[in-house]
Amino acid sequence: MAMPNPFDRTDALALEQAKRVLETPDLAIQLASRVGRPIERLVEKLPARTREIVTSATRTALEKGLELAVRSIDFEEARGGGALLATVTGARPAAPADLAHRAAVIASGALGGALGAAALPLELPLSTTLMLRSIADHARAQGEDLTALRVRLECLGVFAMGGRAAADDAAESGYFAVRVALAQAVAHAAEQLGTRAVAGVAAERGAPAVVRLVGLIAQRFGTSVAQKAVAQAVPLVGALAGAAINSVFIQHYQKTAWGHFTVRRLERAYGADEVRRAYEDAPL
Repeated sequence: MAMPNPFDRTDALALEQAKRVLETPDLAIQLASRVGRPIERLVEKLPARTREIVTSATRTALEKGLELAVRSIDFEEARGGGALLATVTGARPAAPADLAHRAAVIASGALGGALGAAALPLELPLSTTLMLRSIADHARAQGEDLTALRVRLECLGVFAMGGRAAADDAAESGYFAVRVALAQAVAHAAEQLGTRAVAGVAAERGAPAVVRLVGLIAQRFGTSVAQKAVAQAVPLVGALAGAAINSVFIQHYQKTAWGHFTVRRLERAYGADEVRRAYEDAPL
């Protein structure tokens, strides 16, 4: 006998859409369509020096994002108080400001396109910071409390959910598999960072829990960064194409953020086990 479906139609459709977004990341396909070449094949042929640039830029960008998250950067300030205000007043949180964040990241992409892969160490931390703000905006719109350090670290973790490591198989790269891998690292990092003075965040980069969290995220985010670097390294890509590449990049993570925080919102409403079962049964 089939179990009754506890989800209303709107939430059931949202969960199906979230699964499609989270289980079928298409960044490489979209980037390839922009430059007319297969991105994933070119990533394998990156010169050693470019790989070093990608690895270093990825780590720096995530460390900047970590500092931003831990310092509680007033994600909600421009949006009228966010989830806490909505809880008090009963108002529905405002929709995320995707277009504003997208415009800022596109502008940074114009610089990256004009200068090529050499600009990555400068451009990536900026675009990652802007994307993190957009990710947090999606978290707020789905009712998350951005005053909580653990929620802000969840926002940083979206960069791991939106990409796949080269060594991943299907079982390791699925949404819930990545969430499980990140959950303990996020909890330990939040506990460790929460006991330190905010001014000492930079000094805590070498702390074991922080190193593990950043490493787990970098493993997958670095794959996406390498794809972006390849696309921007195509000869004569130019500022306009660089802007287009960054447009694809941020839309990819905005969709991932929407999917992740939609699942978390439904878990709060229906229970984690019920949502997990419905997610696994939902079609792709």
